[in-house]
Amino acid sequence: MEGFLPRLLLIFFTALGVVVGAALVGSLAAVLVGQAPLRTMARLALEIKIWAVAAAIGGTFAALEVLEIGLFEGQFRALIKQLLYIIAAFAGAQAGYFIIAALTGGQK
Repeated sequence: MEGFLPRLLLIFFTALGVVVGAALVGSLAAVLVGQAPLRTMARLALEIKIWAVAAAIGGTFAALEVLEIGLFEGQFRALIKQLLYIIAAFAGAQAGYFIIAALTGGQK
């Protein structure tokens, strides 16, 4: 993958997809065991957000390493890019949560 903007979009939509996909597939399990699928979807979407961020940025250690290099070695451009990637991942996860909340009527 080349370029900053394509990677930023990939991270955003990966985080969004992890949240939406986990909530939808998890609701199938709720149906199989006789629980309320909408409530399960909303709960899963809320609980999976931080994991969606970690998955979207490619693991937490690589992101922390880039942050360390940016801070302690003065590579501020890399630091800014990594912070924007993390913000895009959080935004994607939150957008996925909002989609699930809209589908479930905000049930928790």
